This record gives sequence, C-alpha cells and structure tokens, in this order.
Amino acid sequence: MKWFQKKTEQQAQTGKSIFDKVNGIDKGNWQDVFSACLGKMLAIQYAADEWVIKDRDWNVDFSRGVILFGSDEYPIQFIGSESEIQNTWLWGWVNINRLDKSLLTFGNKIRALGKKWKLQPLIEEEIELNDCFNGHNLSIVACGLADEKVCYYRCPYSGGAAFVALSNVPEKVFASVGVLRFTSIIMYCVEQYRINGKILVESFLLWNNTPYRWESDTQIIAHFETDLVITFEYIGGELRIVSMKTL
Repeated sequence: MKWFQKKTEQQAQTGKSIFDKVNGIDKGNWQDVFSACLGKMLAIQYAADEWVIKDRDWNVDFSRGVILFGSDEYPIQFIGSESEIQNTWLWGWVNINRLDKSLLTFGNKIRALGKKWKLQPLIEEEIELNDCFNGHNLSIVACGLADEKVCYYRCPYSGGAAFVALSNVPEKVFASVGVLRFTSIIMYCVEQYRINGKILVESFLLWNNTPYRWESDTQIIAHFETDLVITFEYIGGELRIVSMKTL
C-alpha cells in the first residue's frame, strides 16, 4: 500500500488540519468527514458533561447569546434545530427564528466550508432526520470542523430541540485522553456508528497529540502511557477495526 510505505512515526503538527494529515479522507464524503470528527468530539462532549454541565439545570438566553448551567454562563452560537413534528433538521443559518446575526457566525462558516468541500449535508437548508443525519451527528461535524474550541449542547423544547455551540469553556474540556478513555470511545464508535475505522483512529490520535506508527498496512501502534496496538482488516474495501490491546 502506497500510503503505508510513506508512514512511520506520526505526531500532531501545528498549523495543519487533521484533514491534511490523514491520508484517504474524501472531504466531500459524509462518512469520511464524520469519522474524522467523531472521536475527538465524543471526548470533548464527555469532558463537557464533567466540567461544564455537571448535571445542572440549564437556561438558554438567545437575546444575550448565552447559556447558563447553574450560575455559570457561556457564549453560544446557534447551530440548528430538530423538529419532532416535521421530522427534520434545519440549519441555524436559515435564520427562521430571526435570531441576531451574531449568533449565526459559526453556522455560516460551516456552511461556507461545506460549499468549498461540496459536502451536501452542510449545504442543504433542511434535512430529514434519521440515524445518520440528526442534531447530534450534524453538531458533531459542525463543532469538529470549527476553527475554534467549542462543544455543543442540545436544548429540548416542546416539539423539538435547539443545538448550540459553547465557547469559553474550561480548557480541561479539550484535554488529551488516556488509553482507557481512548479505547472506550473507539469501541463505542464501532458499536454505534457506521464509520471508516482508519480515519476514526488516526484523526483521534492526532487530535489527542498521541504519537503513533503504522507497523503494517493493517496495524497501528499508538504510544500512550502504555503502547496500544490497533489491528484492522479490509472489509468492503475499507479498513475496519478488529482488535485493540495494550502492550
């Protein structure tokens, strides 16, 4: 495999996007882009539950552009909304609720990137909800592609839910994870989503600042506090994860 012959030890490089570091990502392919965003965003969302939400009641104030958890408040951007009545997702940049334009900056950037990459789900105003396209998955990609550190929150209301991106949250939310959290997230992804295993693993390792090397074209060794061996196999032309073990 040509891509394997070129790979030795990999580590995060400043100034370059994960999408420029991982070979084989088709930026116009939803599954590839979703796979690249999924690992890091699940790690971020788990940390946000611990350091931001903390099982507290929430209140969103769109007029001020903030969300509150208890007495803590964070700036927000409106990502989009789910309608349980119409069973559809509507991107925030459609601005159907006449929100202040300052709340739509984030969404407009994601839309512009979608146009650049010809990634249709980021361009269509309204999308029918299903297991692949829903508020969580679309927010995972939107926040995963953002050029700033953000997490997201689902704000349910009668007949649907609004999804907002939070900024200025504690830096701990974006901290690297250890081998146990990493493997548990990968296992969850494999069980719950249709993903590209190679893209998922490499993108997550790069975001996590974890050095790794390809031992063969079907095996990665990642250097956590203990080495992690991830083995793949080709299924339908894609590399799927079949095992993970520490050394």
